[in-house]
Amino acid sequence: MRRFMVVANWKMFGSLTTNEMLVQEILANRLWSHSDVQCVVCPPYVYLSQLQTLLKSSPLILGAQNVSELADGARTGDIAASMLAEFGCQYVLVGHSERRQHASESDEKILNKCLQAEQHHLKPILCVGETAAERAEGRTFDVIAKQLASVLPLFKVDSHVGVVIAYEPIWAIGAKTAAGPDEAQAVHHWIRQQVASLNSHAAQNLTILYGGSVQSNNAQALFAMPDIDGALVGRASLNADEFMGIISCITSL
Repeated sequence: MRRFMVVANWKMFGSLTTNEMLVQEILANRLWSHSDVQCVVCPPYVYLSQLQTLLKSSPLILGAQNVSELADGARTGDIAASMLAEFGCQYVLVGHSERRQHASESDEKILNKCLQAEQHHLKPILCVGETAAERAEGRTFDVIAKQLASVLPLFKVDSHVGVVIAYEPIWAIGAKTAAGPDEAQAVHHWIRQQVASLNSHAAQNLTILYGGSVQSNNAQALFAMPDIDGALVGRASLNADEFMGIISCITSL
């Protein structure tokens, strides 16, 4: 049975002081005593050691924002999956739209990142989504199909069922409004059906997150959809009250 998941993507924000304050505020919330939500925090690389310590023996799980497609080598600035595992990371974002756009990450490279992550017992959170122009042209499903094409065959093998998919419509990231619940549900259902065509067991157990301006005032309607299993949260995850408000939308369903 799928569990709800909320992933905090801190992007390039934070400091030693603000990180500690934020984590303490989140952990002080009594909601954790009866919450069954799986919550992952993905800080910038330089704070992994700090977060490993702060999250120890807590309900929060440590994740990373990116990983190299190589096991090791002469790649200045890259971080290997084995290194992330040493810091206790259990999840890693792969193929985020900001990486696809600003670092020109190809679908082949993203597949190799997923494989590297899995070799070191990290669960990839594969991000997919379309731009505003692609949406206006009615190409949403074509774009996502291309982004999934290289990774989708992994689901033929049950050992890959730990892969998480996050649908992040690029036009909704940082915008004032998220995708409507029905619109997001249609895409999530379509993604699940693509996996089901290869492996029905994997499709039933696949966690599909929604990302793109998720806030406490719209989360409950999104989470009520049958194929939306949680959220990938950006800016709102930097505010403890707002972040816990999103999580409380799940516990109140």
